[in-house]
Amino acid sequence: MARDEARGHGTAGVAPERARLHVAMLALQFGYAGFHVVSRLALNMGVSKLVFPVYRNLIALCLLAPFAYFLEKKDRPAMTPSFLLQFFLLALCGITANQGFYLLGLDNTSPTFASAIQNSVPAITFTMAAALGIERVSLRRRDGLAKVAGTVLCVAGASVITLFKGPAIFGPPAVTLAVAAHQQPAAASGKSWTLGCVYLMGHCLSWSGWLVLQAPVLKRYPARLSVTSYTCFFGLLQFLAIAAFVERDAAAWVLSSGSELLTILYAGLVASGVAFAVQTWCIDRGGPVFVAVYQPVQTLLVAVMASLLLGERFYLGGIVGAVLIIAGLYLVLWGKSQERAIAAKEAAAAAGTICDEPAAAAASCLKQPLLPPPATSEEAV
Repeated sequence: MARDEARGHGTAGVAPERARLHVAMLALQFGYAGFHVVSRLALNMGVSKLVFPVYRNLIALCLLAPFAYFLEKKDRPAMTPSFLLQFFLLALCGITANQGFYLLGLDNTSPTFASAIQNSVPAITFTMAAALGIERVSLRRRDGLAKVAGTVLCVAGASVITLFKGPAIFGPPAVTLAVAAHQQPAAASGKSWTLGCVYLMGHCLSWSGWLVLQAPVLKRYPARLSVTSYTCFFGLLQFLAIAAFVERDAAAWVLSSGSELLTILYAGLVASGVAFAVQTWCIDRGGPVFVAVYQPVQTLLVAVMASLLLGERFYLGGIVGAVLIIAGLYLVLWGKSQERAIAAKEAAAAAGTICDEPAAAAASCLKQPLLPPPATSEEAV
C-alpha cells in the first residue's frame, strides 16, 4: 500500500514538471522569436550592425559575470594561456562570426527565413562532429541512415532558400503598422536576397562550429557560466576592435530613441540573459534533444510576428526550404535518439539486465544529447 502511494506521488510529481518544461520551452521560443523581429526592427531604425552586438554582449556580460563569479568559485580551474586562447577562439566563432553573419543576413532577408535556416544547425553540427570523429555513423542501421538523410534534407532546404525565392504566396498586401514604416524594399536599398542567405549559412556554420569546439573546452573547464562569460568578454573585445576600424562615426554609438534602446535591452537581457537561464534549466531537466525539437515552433512564431509587425510576405522558396529543413531536423533527432536507445539496450544486455519496457527506453532516449550541451543559448543568435 505504501509502495502504491509512493508510486502515485512520484507520477504526480513528474507530470507537473513535464508541464512546466513544455511551458518553459514555449516561452523560450516566444523570446527567441521576438529577438528575430526586434533585431530587424533595430536594423530598420538605423542601428549600426556593429553597435548592436557590442551593446548586446555588454549587457549579457554584465548580467552573467556576477553569477559566474559567485556560483562557480569552486568549479573554475586555474586560468592558463591555453584557456585564454581557447576562449578567444570560441568568441571568434560563436560570438563575432555568429552574430556578425546573422545581422548581415537578416539585413538582406527577413526574420522568418533567418529562423528557418537556423533549423539546419543540428544537422550541420552533426556533420562537423562526424568529420572530427566525435559522432559515429553506422550506415548499416536505421539510425545512421536517418541522420545522413536528415543532413541531406537540411542542406537541400538551405540550398532552396538560398537559390530560389519564388513568388509571394501569403502575406498582407500592404504594411499597415507605423513600426514597419522604416522598412525598405531590398531592391531599392541595394540589398541582395541571395547574398543574405549566404551570410545566414555562414551564421549557421559558425554556430555549429562553436558547439563542436565547446565540447573539449568544457571537459577541461567545467564551469559553464564562466566559459560563457569569458566568451562574451572576448567577443565584446573583438567587436570593439572591428568597430574601431569600420564604425568611426561617433553618432552611430548614440541611441537616438527609446525604441532603439528597447531593442538592445531586449537582445541583451531576454535573448542573451533570461533565455540562457531558461534553456539551461530545460536542458538539465528534459535533455538537449527535447529542447532542439521545439526549434521549428520558433520559426512558426517568427513568421506570424513578422507578418503582423513588419508586413512580411511568405515566399514559395522559403516555405519549401523550411519544410525540408524541419523534416531533416527531425530525422537527425530521431536517428540520434534511436542510436542512444540501441546503446542503452546493449549496455543493459552486457550487464545482464535488458530493459524491455518501451516507456523506460523512451525516457532514456529523451535525455540524450545530440552533442555535449552548449554553453549558452546565444544561440540563437
